[in-house]
Amino acid sequence: MKRHIATQPFEGQRPGTSGLRKKVTVFQQPHYLENFVQAIFDTIGDCAHKTLVVGGDGRYYNREAIQIILRMASANGFACALVGRDGLLSTPAASCVIRKYKTDGGIVLSASHNPGGAEGDFGIKFNMPNGGPAPESFTEATYARTREITQYLTLAHEDVELGRIGTQRLGDMTIQILDPVADYAELMESLFDFDQIRALFAEGLFNICFDAMHAITGPYALEILENRLGAMPGSVINSVPLPDFGGGHPDPNLTYAHELVDLMQGANALDFGAASDGDGDRNMVLGKNFFVTPSDSLAVIAANAHLVPGYRDGIAGIARSMPTSQAADRVAEALGIPCYETPTGWKFFGNLLDAGKITLCGEESFGTGSNHVREKDGLWAVLFWLNILAVRRQSVEAIVLDHWRRYGRNVYSRHDFEGMDTDTARGIMADLTARFETIKGKSVGPYVVANADDFSYTDPIDGSESHGQGLRLIFTDGSRIVFRLSGTGTEGATLRIYLEQYLGPEADLSGDSQELLAGLIDIAYRLSEVLMRTGRGGPTVIT
Repeated sequence: MKRHIATQPFEGQRPGTSGLRKKVTVFQQPHYLENFVQAIFDTIGDCAHKTLVVGGDGRYYNREAIQIILRMASANGFACALVGRDGLLSTPAASCVIRKYKTDGGIVLSASHNPGGAEGDFGIKFNMPNGGPAPESFTEATYARTREITQYLTLAHEDVELGRIGTQRLGDMTIQILDPVADYAELMESLFDFDQIRALFAEGLFNICFDAMHAITGPYALEILENRLGAMPGSVINSVPLPDFGGGHPDPNLTYAHELVDLMQGANALDFGAASDGDGDRNMVLGKNFFVTPSDSLAVIAANAHLVPGYRDGIAGIARSMPTSQAADRVAEALGIPCYETPTGWKFFGNLLDAGKITLCGEESFGTGSNHVREKDGLWAVLFWLNILAVRRQSVEAIVLDHWRRYGRNVYSRHDFEGMDTDTARGIMADLTARFETIKGKSVGPYVVANADDFSYTDPIDGSESHGQGLRLIFTDGSRIVFRLSGTGTEGATLRIYLEQYLGPEADLSGDSQELLAGLIDIAYRLSEVLMRTGRGGPTVIT
């Protein structure tokens, strides 16, 4: 029976770069999740005869939220819902399902790389019929609706059995419970040369480790890497998705994926290591005693795309987020294709992908993807690297060093100051903005400032504009410092400082990135006064 539940608005339900993210306890408040879901449905409009995909990364409150969403979807007139078994769907797999079955969009439950558990984070976002995150026009309309909502629709109905593949009914809505891995694995097999990768593993001389971090990609990696490609049993570690990610922080970087990092160091290091995050859209790639920055990973993938079956016909273009290093730009120039610079947030790549302007895209925050879905895709990036390694038969380090010798090295790093006091973070950004007005053309240490601005973007497809996307300090030699407040946290503020310096192919390309960037790091810290203002000795995470 359909029920009309009276409610009133909550403050602060504006989606960020990847949907609405708050503490689990916030979402557990009566009516909080329901208000936001109803606002999504109201923004969609007439939901009759529409099909909705629903799934999430398995974090705490995932199953309860899905039951609420399904009852509301039925009450709002949806004809069908496609749901991952046990409520599980990685973010790229959700995009895959939306696109394969030509649905009217999907609700993805995830706070990505943020911690889980009862005291952790939860998130929800709507993906459009193209499989990609909703654009700002949609999310702003949803936010506006949350501020005026007075009721939501739901059903008085028992829970759906999420663990049984097959068809069920919920009111007048059909629910199809899907194998969460099958459609995605089929797509991967259509893009990569599984026979060649399988042959690499069959020789028994190539050892890998994929750290699923007790997050959503565990079942995907087990099926694809071990079952279909023949990687040695046990190559996938931390493979069981847990509501609290095993007490870990499901962010695939050198700090939080320490178990994997340890396996990739020393005389007995493995040949290839990789990790993915909470919802499966990020990746980290490691070689034996060698870390591949996400920026370099995108550039190497682009330069070697012709070796991979799904991309042998060429790539139309590349896009990268503004803070991402310009390594991909150099590959695009060599290939004679465009390279677009967008704000941070995967939704900005969607229009370029749909218009056929780009084939590959990536962000420095460990996200890489292509036109196969409309989300970044961690396991896809890992398979791309494995395909390249299977063809070239070189080590990860050798491939990257060869890349630098051809294109030069964009020495790059990101320093994160997490959990900062919000007012302090905003004060730093405000003072930097004021300082930027007077710094152009002046010397800062050995560098001369060519430009200092706050990055703005005009979408080349629909003409929409985005402002305030990060403060850029660009020097005459091409070096850059970027300051940006992250939009993915739920508590306090995260200040990210991005540093980049280009070394040409003729230069000495070896050396530790932190040592090579020491001058820029000093300038960034002095200009922002971040250590003095926070009382900290250094950043929380360096990548």
